Amino acid sequence: MSETEPDLEPVVTAWRAIAASHAAACAALEREMGKRHGLGVSEFEVLDRLAESGRSDFRSQELAEAVHLSQSALSRLIDRLEKDGLVARCLCGEDRRGIYITLTPAGRDRHAEAAPTHREVLASVLPAALIAQ
Repeated sequence: MSETEPDLEPVVTAWRAIAASHAAACAALEREMGKRHGLGVSEFEVLDRLAESGRSDFRSQELAEAVHLSQSALSRLIDRLEKDGLVARCLCGEDRRGIYITLTPAGRDRHAEAAPTHREVLASVLPAALIAQ
């Protein structure tokens, strides 16, 4: 170890490897999902959560937590998806302040078209050791 190279703790080295893998995966996903399907990473993640939830709707707050976005960032993203006809907003019957997000038939179709690309890109960029876990 030279004077210019700090002795990194293994936990820091592991964190940096995880961060690098995440950045590489996000960049590859943004490129391929945008080019092939007109979707960003967060947009696809919302469609993916809605499609795979097995439910007909998702509370906005639950969805924000599931996709790791703030409520305001999710709201802007839902605006874009709604404008494209991929999701719809519905009022919650039990709590008038609550909003449900539902996947439209067009959203279900777009998800079905994009999911194989998403999985293919992840399989190609993530380290095999992470996938095997």
